[in-house]
Amino acid sequence: MVAVSFSLLLSGGIVALGKFNALHIGHKELAIQASKVGIPYLLSFVGMAEVLGWEPRPPTVARCDRVLSSWAPNCGNAAPKEFQVQFTSVRHLSPMEFVEKLAKELAVCGVVAGENYRFGYKAVGDASELVRLCDEFGMAAYIINSVMDRHQDARNMNRLDLKDRGQVSSTRVRRALAKGDMEYVSELLGRPHRLLSMIKDWENFTSTSSKQMVSAPKSSLLNLPPKDGFYENCALLFGEHEPVTCRVSIDTTHIHLEMDRVDFVDEYHSRNSQVLGIECCKSRVNFA
Repeated sequence: MVAVSFSLLLSGGIVALGKFNALHIGHKELAIQASKVGIPYLLSFVGMAEVLGWEPRPPTVARCDRVLSSWAPNCGNAAPKEFQVQFTSVRHLSPMEFVEKLAKELAVCGVVAGENYRFGYKAVGDASELVRLCDEFGMAAYIINSVMDRHQDARNMNRLDLKDRGQVSSTRVRRALAKGDMEYVSELLGRPHRLLSMIKDWENFTSTSSKQMVSAPKSSLLNLPPKDGFYENCALLFGEHEPVTCRVSIDTTHIHLEMDRVDFVDEYHSRNSQVLGIECCKSRVNFA
């Protein structure tokens, strides 16, 4: 991700608009549609939590994760790029001023947004106004239907959120992670949830003739973990090496890994503590 000054970088591109904090299948569909009509970009805003007084929380996707590169086969073999704008620079813009910024300052030639997209100060602009204003400023606008949650039911609906009509959303991803339902999380993301960690010192290292077991503090995690509990059929990823099958246990302070490979820790440290990826797949038992 790149923080901006960008007119040259986005010039002539098709920009997908949204809050791309989970990079779920709905966000992927925006990128796919953008790629069909031009060079795809994702435009998101940073600093919203601080400005709006939201409680700080770790990102769902680590900022250094390369999720977008995996979208390239669906986007004309070109991975979308994500650019970030400071929220303070657009917070007080009217819908017209926001679209004018896209057209004149950022020099994009078109936008893609979901049918529920809201924009402008206090979110007064909707998708139909976005189409109208883009036409006034000589830009194309493409509005796509929401990607719906195939397993939506009353338990997944947020009755306090008027925008929740059963569509896939970052909120649903976070709720599924909080329940430890990794199969559901994978459906919403279109991939396994991947934790990234920068582990400098392993704790409670033990090794036998057939396996290694290590622990690391939760503070080493770079993004949001699932609910405390046990997770099977997970995979460790680092560098260009083949994934290492593992079992993961998460408690209030640590993440514990058990691997059927006796040289993993030595090889990881030989790589100077690269970022370690942990794909959590199947939950077995959750702590209370």
